[in-house]
Amino acid sequence: MLRGYCQYMLAGCLAVVFVCLARPCPADETSSIQLAQLLDDAWQFRLRDDPLFATRVGDSRYNDQLPEVTVASYQRRLAAQRQFLARLREIDRRKLTRREQISFDIFGRLEADQIAEYEFQTHFMPITNRSGFHVEFAELNRNVPLNTVRDYENYIARLRGFKTYALQHIELMRAGVAAGMVLPAVVLRGYEAPITTHIVDDPTRSLLYQPLREFPSGIDDADRRRLAASACQAITEGLVPGYRDFLQFMTDEYVPAARGQIGASALPGGREFYRHRVRRFTTLDLTPQEVHDTGMAEVERIGREMRALIERVGFKGDFAAFVEYLRTDPRFYVDDPEQLLKETSYVLKKADGKLPSLFGTLPRTPYGVRKIPDFIAPNTTTAYYSEPAGDGTRAGFYYVNVYDLKSRPLYEIEALSLHEAVPGHHLQIALQQEQTDLQAFQRFAGFTVFIEGWALYAERLGLEMGFYTDPYQDFGRLSYEMWRACRLVVDTGIHYLGWTRQQAIDFMAEHSALTLLNITNEVDRYIAWPGQALAYKTGELKIRQLRADAEARLGARFNVRAFHDVVLGSGAVPLSILEENVESYIRATESGGE
Repeated sequence: MLRGYCQYMLAGCLAVVFVCLARPCPADETSSIQLAQLLDDAWQFRLRDDPLFATRVGDSRYNDQLPEVTVASYQRRLAAQRQFLARLREIDRRKLTRREQISFDIFGRLEADQIAEYEFQTHFMPITNRSGFHVEFAELNRNVPLNTVRDYENYIARLRGFKTYALQHIELMRAGVAAGMVLPAVVLRGYEAPITTHIVDDPTRSLLYQPLREFPSGIDDADRRRLAASACQAITEGLVPGYRDFLQFMTDEYVPAARGQIGASALPGGREFYRHRVRRFTTLDLTPQEVHDTGMAEVERIGREMRALIERVGFKGDFAAFVEYLRTDPRFYVDDPEQLLKETSYVLKKADGKLPSLFGTLPRTPYGVRKIPDFIAPNTTTAYYSEPAGDGTRAGFYYVNVYDLKSRPLYEIEALSLHEAVPGHHLQIALQQEQTDLQAFQRFAGFTVFIEGWALYAERLGLEMGFYTDPYQDFGRLSYEMWRACRLVVDTGIHYLGWTRQQAIDFMAEHSALTLLNITNEVDRYIAWPGQALAYKTGELKIRQLRADAEARLGARFNVRAFHDVVLGSGAVPLSILEENVESYIRATESGGE
């Protein structure tokens, strides 16, 4: 799972600032110039409007600011994006190069999807049970530059501004309560912990005070004392009151107003909203029932492979007994968090050495492994990935959950690590960010179906990389594939077909080897985030289909390194564009090109 791209994989970040958007192009400008101007205008507006995003991609102009997230600001964003889309439609796409057409199509789709999200009022639900401004802000010190006095002053300014930032989110969510756009009550269990962690009496005990404990060598003692005192004041007057106000709002107003029904169909316009979510997260014109049926077929296919493996290892018992054995036998678990991290690091070291055999182009940006912060670990998933800084000053990180080690089996490590790091999320996202010939928005935006579909495909690449030689690790791979197939069934079941939460939990427990804690956390994630879980299996199935087509048509001329470079060469794209890119590669190879 990719964090940081979680709210629509960066495409759903705050999009524009509030200045005049109408910049008519002179009649003698070419379509290419018009497109370049539009994309640059939209990019600059986005940077100004979302200073946190600007910092992440390496633009330092707004490093002391936070976004505005009032109801009025979202109304202005909607108007702005409509104007951007209108400008795009005035450009003659036929006169663009193929690469420009890809940019044209991606930009148009992202803008149209985000406009639809605004119209469905999803901005009134800016948090989920595992993410939101209050969770992401808590890791600010890991996501901003802290090398100079100015960097620290910018950081402290953001700490000071958190109270206003929190009050704006409260205003937004209060409007959501009035509009009926609220989260289900069941996913708000345990909402307090990620908030109360930051309500401290002593500012030096705040997690966000950590950078003030050890400064870079270039900052002198006088500045250190001044910055430390300023940070304490900002935490006391800005950070802590912001979290305290948010806790009171959640306790007194939001949680009591939370809805009883778990499905998106219970929201205003909910069934049409979910149909939109299916199209958005798959980038295909599919109905919820079609997705559900695909999931059931995949569950049956993968189930046969799992049962065959159980027979090969000689286990005496049925599928349920084997799964119970995996969930309870001590041989599959460790007692020390550091041991889990060591096992993970060993797998990744082995994976790094295998990459050149499968990829012609590899990223320069490094990655690391970290444990998921304690304050969010009980309510989040097994792992997630945090992308690197856009200017190359910070590595990517694979976050591993070490909470409740009896829910973190060793037989899942290989598949999980290949998904989150290499050749999965880190390889794909780092390569995308390093492609400076792409439009700026393409380097830092993307489509969940591609990003997560690639990562699930990367799990399967482990078979070609020498992994899964242990049958239990291979069962872990199959269990992870089954997990993503179950998502197609469960997500559509919950949000469109009227399934209960327990029905969803029981279905996943029956068909996968995930531990019950992971299953429960996963189902609650699907409840809080309609449609996102459909992307993984949908994208993986398309990439596998395209590879099979290429292998069949090219025969001995098929080169897996060239195929992967084509798949990753335009960044994260809708599946229709991916299909066009692969078809062009096949035709070029058939005609004697590379």
